[in-house]
Amino acid sequence: MKLESTLLQVGDFAREMADLKNKKHFDFLVTIVGEDFGEEGLGCVYILENTDTYERTSVKVIAEEHDGRPCIPTVTDLWKGAGFLEREVYDFLGIIFLGNKDMRRLFLRNDFVGYPLRKDYDMSPANNQYTLEPDVDPNYTLEYNLDANGILTETKHTLYDEDDYVINIGPQHPSTHGVLRLQTVLDGETIQRVYPHCGYIHRGIEKICEKYDYPQTLALTDRMDYLSAMMNRHALVSVIEEGMGIELTDRIHYIRTIMDELQRINSHLLFYSCCAMDLGALTAFIYGMRDREEVIKVMEETTGGRLIQNYYRIGGCQADIDPNLVKNVKDLCKYMKGVFSEYHDVFTGNVIFNNRFKNVGMLNKEDAISYGCTGGTGRASGWKNDLRKHHAYDLYDKVDFDEITYTHGDSLDRYLVRMDEMEQSVRILEQLIDNIPEGDFYVKQKPVIKVPEGTWYKAVEGSRGEIGVYLHSDGGKSPYRLKFRPMGLSLVSAMDHMLRGEKLADLITVGASLDYVIPDIDR
Repeated sequence: MKLESTLLQVGDFAREMADLKNKKHFDFLVTIVGEDFGEEGLGCVYILENTDTYERTSVKVIAEEHDGRPCIPTVTDLWKGAGFLEREVYDFLGIIFLGNKDMRRLFLRNDFVGYPLRKDYDMSPANNQYTLEPDVDPNYTLEYNLDANGILTETKHTLYDEDDYVINIGPQHPSTHGVLRLQTVLDGETIQRVYPHCGYIHRGIEKICEKYDYPQTLALTDRMDYLSAMMNRHALVSVIEEGMGIELTDRIHYIRTIMDELQRINSHLLFYSCCAMDLGALTAFIYGMRDREEVIKVMEETTGGRLIQNYYRIGGCQADIDPNLVKNVKDLCKYMKGVFSEYHDVFTGNVIFNNRFKNVGMLNKEDAISYGCTGGTGRASGWKNDLRKHHAYDLYDKVDFDEITYTHGDSLDRYLVRMDEMEQSVRILEQLIDNIPEGDFYVKQKPVIKVPEGTWYKAVEGSRGEIGVYLHSDGGKSPYRLKFRPMGLSLVSAMDHMLRGEKLADLITVGASLDYVIPDIDR
C-alpha cells in the first residue's frame, strides 16, 4: 500500500497514539520504521492495523531534541512489542524513546560508535573495525525521561541481582536454531526472566541496500530467512513493482503463488523435523527431512536453487517453469497427502511429546496481538492474521483454503497450526497446478530501474508470519530507506513473557514451537 502518513507533533504524540489504539482499535503495531528524513530530522513511521476490520494506517513523528539528543515518547504502554522495535530504532539511529525502560542496543555491540542508519554516518573502513575483544554487558538498562524543567534524565534498572543464578542458552546451541543468546535467570529449574541477545550475525542489510540499485538488493533477501526465501523476495519485488506501477501477467501470479506454497511446505517440514530433534525424537526428524528433500527437488528444477532461491525478479520471474513442474507438483501433492498421517502416528501422538508441548509457553490472543506475533504463533492463539486471506495478493483470493486457527495458545497448538497448514498448501497447489495460463513469465523493464518518489509498504505471508518491506524512494535508482519487517523479532520479544514460571527444559520447547530463524531477526 502507498503510505500517506499522518504527521503527529511530539507534544500530541502519546495522546494521539493512545486514541488510535483504544478508540479506533488499531491494536496491532505492525512495525516502527526509524528514518533519517534529512532536513526534517530524525523520526519514525508507525504502521498500525485494526484487527477487526484489517484496516491499516500509518503515522509519522519527527523527534524533538533534548540536550542534543533526539527523543520521542515510548508506546510500550500501548503495545508490548514496541519494546524491541524501539530498541532497534535506538540502535541504528540513536533516537531515545522516553519512558522505555530498556534503552540498550539490540543488534550492535555495546561499544559500537555512532548510529549507522543516519545519513551522515561515517562509513570509512577505519570506523568501527571488527574486534576480538569481549563485548561487556552492563548489568542494567537505562530509562530516559524529562524532568519538570524539560531536562533529559536517566534512570538505571538492574537486570539481575548478585544472588540471581544466570545461565546462557546459546549463542552456540543447537536448539536456539542459530546464534541467539538467551540470558536466563533461574530459581532452581524455574525461569524467572529471559533476556534475548540478538545481532550475532547482523550484516547491515538495510544499510547496504541504500548503496545498491534495486536489482542488486534482491540477492540479500534470500539470505535472511532462508526457509522463506521465496516470500522474502516476493515482498521486496512486490513493493518495488507497486511503486513503479508494473502490471504482471496471470502466468506470473500463478507461478509465484505455487512457488510460495512449495516454500511453505519446505519450511514447515523442517519445523516438524526440528521440533522432533529438539526433543530427541530422531525417527520423526528423519521422516521430515526425507520428505523435505522431495519438495526441494521440485523447486530446484525450476529455480536452480535448494536453499537460496534466486528466482523472483522485478517484473516477474528469472526463468519460466520447468517442463516437468506440473507433473512433479501433482506427484508431490499425491505423495504428501499420503504421509501426513505418518507424521502424527510417529510424533504427534507420542506421550512424551504431548507432556512437553501441552500447556507450555502460553500466549493468549491479546498478548499475541500486542507483541505482534503473526503467522502460526498468533493463529494458535485465535488471532486470524493470515495475509493471504485478509490482505490477499496474487492468486490467494481465487483459491479455496482454510485459515487454520486454534485457541489455546500453547506450544502444542503452535505445532498443530503448522502441521495443518501443510495440508492447506497442498490443497492450494492442487487447485492451481493444472490451470497455469499461457503468457510471459517476465515483463521487460528498463536497464536502469527507478522508483518514483513516494513511500510504500508491502507484506506477504511467510512461513513464520508477516514479512513486510517499507520502501521510501527519492526517485533514484537506489532506495532512500528500505526497512524489512522480520517475522522472528516479535516472536523472540515475547519469550520472556511466555517463559516466566516455566521450567528450563520448556525454553527449548517454546523456541522450537515459535519457529524463528536467526538471520531473519538479525538481518
